[in-house]
Amino acid sequence: MGKASRRQRGAGEPRTKVAPAPYVARPFEGLANEPEWVAIREILPAATATIRLRDSVGDGPREVTVATVLPMAWPGLHRADGAVLVGTQSGASSGDASRDLAAAILATRALEPGNPLPQPPVVTAETPRLQDIVEGDFEVTVQDGFDFWVGDGELDDAARESLERANESIVPMTRLAALPSAYHVNFGDRSFIRVILGDDEDPATDALARLHASGEDSLGEGTRLLGAFRACGVLVPVLEVDAAVEPAAHESALAAWGERYAAALASATPLTPEERRARNGLLSRQVTLR
Repeated sequence: MGKASRRQRGAGEPRTKVAPAPYVARPFEGLANEPEWVAIREILPAATATIRLRDSVGDGPREVTVATVLPMAWPGLHRADGAVLVGTQSGASSGDASRDLAAAILATRALEPGNPLPQPPVVTAETPRLQDIVEGDFEVTVQDGFDFWVGDGELDDAARESLERANESIVPMTRLAALPSAYHVNFGDRSFIRVILGDDEDPATDALARLHASGEDSLGEGTRLLGAFRACGVLVPVLEVDAAVEPAAHESALAAWGERYAAALASATPLTPEERRARNGLLSRQVTLR
């Protein structure tokens, strides 16, 4: 077909433009246990959770394992045994992590068993979000290593060596029970507690500022609030604690800290000058993840 014929054939046929996925500052809002979605996306090195897809999603596996990372940083893996795994930290970013993960889930479950999803799928404004396809609770399990990659399958020597290297790189993290989403992390001679809050950044920052101004932002002697990460639209305060103390020993103090934070969050009074200064200091020490 010549150029003129192609032009004539295409004349008058409007092209449908698909809008890119809009930016969403708080992508996991509205999902069950939002702080845990943030934790597995941004905070934890090795963790998994099982989700169930709604019946409206169509044919295919209903259960999907959501993980921190997969081999080769694949966005997804449909294992030979039929299990569907999706990595939350694969690096895909359309501006809406919820759409990125939903797209990876749908693309991975459509693969033939025994195949990885090597590249993130294209995401647009028409791509469903997790809120559209996921139902039920969301409970994260912290893993000691990445053995969940392979299930019951056997590995050759090269693959086993790769898995062992990945396991050796993991920073030890322990879930604490005092708050819904709090984790103790150990970096050798220094230890920290990271608390993923389920509140908007601004009121959460105000609450932390109130605690800091009143001297109630730590867990007691030998601990201190270093600052906070900003992750997926929520705050993750970081408290330094004594590395020689076992994680479980902080449970009581952390529970009391949570009560003080909740009271400060509920306060409707304007910030005092001291609290505003504390707020400015917290903002200067915030680090945005991704």
